[in-house]
Amino acid sequence: MTTVDAGRAVARRKSVSGWSGRTIVAVVVAIFVLFFVIPIVWLLLATTKSAHGLIVDNPFLPGSIDNLAANWDQLFGFQDGAVTGWVGNSALYALGALVITLVASIPAGYAMALTEFRLRRPLLVLTLIVMLIPNTALVLPIFLELNVVGLIGSPLSVILPMSFFPFGVYLTYIYFSTSVPRDLLAAARLDGCGELQVFTRVALPLAAPIVALVAFFSFVQSWNNFFLPFVMLPSSEGYPVQVGLTSLLASTPAFNPSSAGTLSVQLPTLALATVISVLPVLIVFLFAQRFLVAGMTAGGTKE
Repeated sequence: MTTVDAGRAVARRKSVSGWSGRTIVAVVVAIFVLFFVIPIVWLLLATTKSAHGLIVDNPFLPGSIDNLAANWDQLFGFQDGAVTGWVGNSALYALGALVITLVASIPAGYAMALTEFRLRRPLLVLTLIVMLIPNTALVLPIFLELNVVGLIGSPLSVILPMSFFPFGVYLTYIYFSTSVPRDLLAAARLDGCGELQVFTRVALPLAAPIVALVAFFSFVQSWNNFFLPFVMLPSSEGYPVQVGLTSLLASTPAFNPSSAGTLSVQLPTLALATVISVLPVLIVFLFAQRFLVAGMTAGGTKE
């Protein structure tokens, strides 16, 4: 085989390899669009349609502003404005759990990463083990404990368990172990700073990206939590929006034929409620994405 023939053979192999790579990418993108993008687009468009139009019209053609306004009025008029209370409850539970999570997780991760004390290694191992336990498996023992102290039905019955966030402790531990120079902390101690001052004035400002990352994950987990508040809150007045959606679902004739009547909820209204339930998480993500990217890449290199 001549040099020219060998070059042509190599070029053909590269061409085939290039086509194979592009084909795989195209298939992955098509699957992503089919299972994620199309349902989201349909959901957004459904909020602008009437119940009849949702069935007979083209599913990917928008409706009208009037239909969106009518669906909005029906949603927030449901059970005398129950949806507004549910959204407020979700914000209370998620933000309350977020504050406690940050106050507990960040110092705990710092302590396990940069200080020496007895039982340090067993605590780290225990943190990793608890991370592997599904949250739903802990709901029953937590319910029994809170029932003993009489907190069932109160906001604390939701906030306190949701603020237990071992994943945040582990993220903080990884960050402080790999990305904060120990010499810098030692220099602060030589300058007369106590351990609390070293943490608050030196380590914590450097940890802003990981604090944002822990805060985001905690907020998302708390906002989307369904099973825990469903078990802890016997009254619908205390429901967060994720649990409140079950009441809307039960009042939708398409899912519960016995609910047909003047107080029933139509499918476009249910779609609007679904969009509103995920909107706060989307807004938080859009405003915090710069810090999230920094937090996700933090710890990638050692000092």
